[in-house]
Amino acid sequence: MSADPHGAALLPVLGALALMLVGGMLGGAVFTAFRQPAVLGELLVGILIGNLGRVGVPGLEHLRALPGLDLLAEIGVIFLLFSVGLESDIRSMLAVGRSSFVVATLGVVAPLVLGTLAARAFLPGRSALVYWFVGATLCATSVGITARVLRDLRRTATAEARIVLGAAVIDDVLGLVVLAVIAGMIQAAGAGHPFHPWSVVRIVFEALAFLVLAVLLGRWLSRRVFTLAARLPGESLLLPLALAFCFGLAWLAAKAGLAPIVGAFAAGLVLEDAHVRELRERDPKARGVAELLDPIRSFLVPVFFVLMGMRVDLAAFARGDVLAFALVLTLAAIAGKQVCGLGVAERGVDRIAIGIGMIPRGEVGLIFAGIGAGLAIGGERVVDDAVFSAVVIMVMLTTLMTPPLLGWRLGRASGQGGEREAAS
Repeated sequence: MSADPHGAALLPVLGALALMLVGGMLGGAVFTAFRQPAVLGELLVGILIGNLGRVGVPGLEHLRALPGLDLLAEIGVIFLLFSVGLESDIRSMLAVGRSSFVVATLGVVAPLVLGTLAARAFLPGRSALVYWFVGATLCATSVGITARVLRDLRRTATAEARIVLGAAVIDDVLGLVVLAVIAGMIQAAGAGHPFHPWSVVRIVFEALAFLVLAVLLGRWLSRRVFTLAARLPGESLLLPLALAFCFGLAWLAAKAGLAPIVGAFAAGLVLEDAHVRELRERDPKARGVAELLDPIRSFLVPVFFVLMGMRVDLAAFARGDVLAFALVLTLAAIAGKQVCGLGVAERGVDRIAIGIGMIPRGEVGLIFAGIGAGLAIGGERVVDDAVFSAVVIMVMLTTLMTPPLLGWRLGRASGQGGEREAAS
């Protein structure tokens, strides 16, 4: 017989989910109406829920520490990276050319160094690994936000768009490798193991080897398994198989000492619509894996973003040092991505537009910060409340400023192009 017959442990989670989902939906809808990413609305709703106690509405502060919500949020992150992988194309990544790879590399190295220096200046006395981890939160680019802006502007076919989108995907892969390296070093330090330079080489090798093997072997295996599943009646087996594949690679990544999101991203890269081509030939209305995943993703992913917002303490905003740190992180995030323009080899390409397109951190920066909040060195969290709040401010500012800046720059370039054509 259950020790909790009335579901006392479940009730707070159910109530919290109802509040978070409705609030996240409304917040996302408001920001979408103003042509801004829905993630910002979900973040702000989370911040509001988590800080209602400061305006006389008690009883909600404990929600941010509910184990059930934390578990759902972690699964939501896995779904998010799985979806990013599904929307990425390995062939496109390999075909984007030298410019995209150099742009992506510069877009990881420069923010990492600048963010590390900023953390060292504002967080004296911490472990060097803490500084590097804060720098890592500035590495990756939110490809979804930039892609949406380019699509709205009808500029996806331009050279700038191809370089930015290709670089942003490569940027995410490199960012995941950086995360795997620094998180592995922190875990080793937390366990009391001495640091050896070769451990960095080992972690990099493990991360890259896992991604390569997961993609190569995963493509070979999944093509056969999903082809067999497509021959069975209906599409009902596609989603369970896709989820099992995602969770399986996430588990293998964790067993290999990497973050589970690395495995989820690799699983998304492996799966493609070609796996269900036979099913679609038989049933043109059959949906692909990404479409089947949408209802689950729309449930779990907002839980992660709202929970991240709930963990932001507005009291930290009253501290001048936190606001100053957030501002410096934001400047480092912007300047680091502007360096990307130096990696463009083609002539006639707007390097400033490329740098602007790489600015938004979006969900990836929050994922890094959330992982850092769960890591500790010597009993001290790598990302404490003050650092977490500063990172969230940086994410929100970089995400908010990109759409209008990119629209201005590309619109300006388009206008100049039209003037040149008229003059000729």
